[in-house]
Amino acid sequence: MPRMTAARAAVEILKREGVSNAFGVPGAAINPFYAALKASGGVQHTLARHVEGASHMAEGYTRAAAGNIGVCVGTSGPAGTDMITGLYSAMADSVPILCITGQAPTAVLHKEDFQAVDIASIAAPVTKAATTVLEAAQVPGVFQQAFHLMRTGRPGPVLIDLPIDVQLTEIEFDPELYEPLPVHKPAASRKQIERAVEMLNASERPLLVAGGGIINADASALLVEFAELTGVPVVPTLMGWGILPDDHELNAGMVGLQTSHRYGNANFLESDFVLGIGNRWANRHTGRLDVYTAGRTFVHVDIEPTQLGRIFAPDLGIASDAKAALALFVEVARELEAAGKLKDRSAWAASTQERRAALQRRTHFDNVPLKPQRVYEEMNRAFGPETRYVSTIGLSQIAGAQMLHVHRPRHWINCGQAGPLGWTIPAALGVATADPDGSVVALSGDYDFQFMLEELAVGAQHRIPYVHVLVNNSYLGLIRQAQRNFDIDFQVSLEFENLNSPELGVYGVDHVKVVEGLGCKAIRVTEPDRLLPAFEEAKKLAAEHRVPVVVEAILERVTNISMSGTDIASVNEFEDVASEPGHAPTAIRALTVS
Repeated sequence: MPRMTAARAAVEILKREGVSNAFGVPGAAINPFYAALKASGGVQHTLARHVEGASHMAEGYTRAAAGNIGVCVGTSGPAGTDMITGLYSAMADSVPILCITGQAPTAVLHKEDFQAVDIASIAAPVTKAATTVLEAAQVPGVFQQAFHLMRTGRPGPVLIDLPIDVQLTEIEFDPELYEPLPVHKPAASRKQIERAVEMLNASERPLLVAGGGIINADASALLVEFAELTGVPVVPTLMGWGILPDDHELNAGMVGLQTSHRYGNANFLESDFVLGIGNRWANRHTGRLDVYTAGRTFVHVDIEPTQLGRIFAPDLGIASDAKAALALFVEVARELEAAGKLKDRSAWAASTQERRAALQRRTHFDNVPLKPQRVYEEMNRAFGPETRYVSTIGLSQIAGAQMLHVHRPRHWINCGQAGPLGWTIPAALGVATADPDGSVVALSGDYDFQFMLEELAVGAQHRIPYVHVLVNNSYLGLIRQAQRNFDIDFQVSLEFENLNSPELGVYGVDHVKVVEGLGCKAIRVTEPDRLLPAFEEAKKLAAEHRVPVVVEAILERVTNISMSGTDIASVNEFEDVASEPGHAPTAIRALTVS
């Protein structure tokens, strides 16, 4: 049997599990692993500037394509704790990433050695498994189990902690004999699906709520096929956005308190039956449950059995992988169609599109400083259906989700439940690494952008091009808007007069200088008519120089974006809504005025 260090065995397993990219920061306790990574070859490594950034790069990489598993690597102690936010984000959104940390020697783990911390215990609540490997011979089995766990059931992250002496110990291991463990996913029974379709068929105004689990299962085409067979309109969740194109005739719009469409909420409130697949009834989607559930029958399909009934009790719950369930849904629907037993949903579907045409938000403003709505209008013009958008949290993300258009799965890559500031830049770098020839466009407010902007240097060093739209109002916009309920505006303003850039007025940080100092390109826009040319120039610069290109839009200081604090029936629009076609020129449907 061949002999090699446990670290080398770990690297060989990574390759045989399909890993081709890793993101991380080397250090003393993980250097044996890095030595094996170099000696083995076959895994491209991207050096991050912050270890949390490496974890978010791994997230973006995983989210960009079916089957991807991003890997993040760091030394012991603070590197591991830095990656906890990435693990939490991945766990919350069912994203499989593997975090590998170096650790102090086993003999001193309980002697307060330098940078020795019980990272497995710290990471346990935000991973599917977190293990400090104390015996070198267990390393192959622990890695094999890690990939099995990441892919089995509800996907999620795993952390493996390797003491330096364990990494250096030689073990017997033959990579040629290694095989990944089979993956188990629960599957619906034919009887369960027949009952669900029977309930759907008995309804008058049904909707399909399509969640991120469908994208995780690579089952978007099946969802579209089922919707088209039955004629049932679809509400994508934020994590499921792109499952079917925004311009599809059965797209009923997004629902929620924040990232929703006016017509989406209106369509949902008219429904009498909801089939949710691969979604978790997130509170920013549902709002008050009495409003959300009133007068509706619910069927919930989810890969995680304990998710069924977690938020509210469905009339029927089915534990199943989305692809397995949808394959049966399509099979049953085809049989009913052939027998002429499917209801005609054309009138109901048409009414959802009538609401789409009638209930729109205004995007066209000529104000200087810019209104954010105009930025998204021009983004719709500049960036086509092939664009992969990346965003995390804040008014920029909320308004973007209300006004941008997404047409393909994995083309809206968003941190859903955790929403950590700073996520966007490293996640976009991970996405662009996974899709180096694709069109990747990130969207940030100024505070999210400033959290981890040092990672732009990673894009410059490793030649990872993408376009980053930065909407700058020098405010913590979402928190400022929330503080209205407390009648305060406290510790949320980022304004100051920059002694080195007086032309910025009170907008403070000179992002153009910072971005250029990090080796990237930047364009500042202050007038609405300059937005589209700036976006076009940014695309050219990214292609020419193969680095991130930032387009900074200087916004008015205060804009309140449409949202509700309570329920989907009472969204505050703040701005005047669209009342003539010119108010929303890039809307999917031309505005109809009654």
